Amino acid sequence: MTTIDVDGMSCTGCEDNVTDALGELPGVESAAADHEAGTATVEGDVDVDAVVAAIEDAGYEASA
Repeated sequence: MTTIDVDGMSCTGCEDNVTDALGELPGVESAAADHEAGTATVEGDVDVDAVVAAIEDAGYEASA
């Protein structure tokens, strides 16, 4: 499991945006975001840089 710090999520809608963006990445088996914790978790065979890029493309700041 990979956990990424995410800044800018403020509601469950933000969680959905991040989860949807991560779910489109090849190799992702599951993804979840938590706006209260400020994190996103991904399970599967994925590149961390691709995960960070997908979150940033969705409009949030991310760091591994």
